[in-house]
Amino acid sequence: MPERAAALPRGLYALTPDEADTARLLARAEQVLEGRPALFQYRNKTAPAALRRVQARALQALCRAAGVPFIINDDLALALELGADGAHLGREDGPPAAARAALGRGRILGLTCYADWTRAAEGAAAGADYLAFGAMFPSVSKPHAPPAPFALLARAKQEFGLPVAAIGGITLANAGALVAAGADLLAVISDVFGAEDPALRAASYRALF
Repeated sequence: MPERAAALPRGLYALTPDEADTARLLARAEQVLEGRPALFQYRNKTAPAALRRVQARALQALCRAAGVPFIINDDLALALELGADGAHLGREDGPPAAARAALGRGRILGLTCYADWTRAAEGAAAGADYLAFGAMFPSVSKPHAPPAPFALLARAKQEFGLPVAAIGGITLANAGALVAAGADLLAVISDVFGAEDPALRAASYRALF
């Protein structure tokens, strides 16, 4: 049995937007962290490698000060370089078993499974700490992801015994239905980072759990 991280908290999984302005990104991140998300992920699909490194390092410092686990998306090498609390990998980011071995004991490995049950099973067998399904709703950040049925959440929890994250088009208005369907983590970008009061919005998600 592969080593896994300790049990994960349930709640909001805050994901950063594609933001080139580092000062703006950090200011919004500080506000989000005031609302105590369960996990915080650095996700920037458009930044060059040098900027990603700068932003990730600064965000990691904020997360550590706030006591919130810091995850890096789509870049296992950067997560290892910075000593991040974990990595989240998509379909094109290498085999889950290799990532689990590289991260070692105690660090978090998450996988995007879309609506792909085979990938979820592979990830669970390889030692993933949580499995993310989506898009649950139409999503600007995942425009090409096929719709994922709510039933996947409960099925994955039952069959794999792992926490499940829901992603894609989540707002405070529709989040309760996902929690009721079994979601342990709600991965949200724009509804939190784009809110008038990100700290209050993050805290409002936490209250759903």
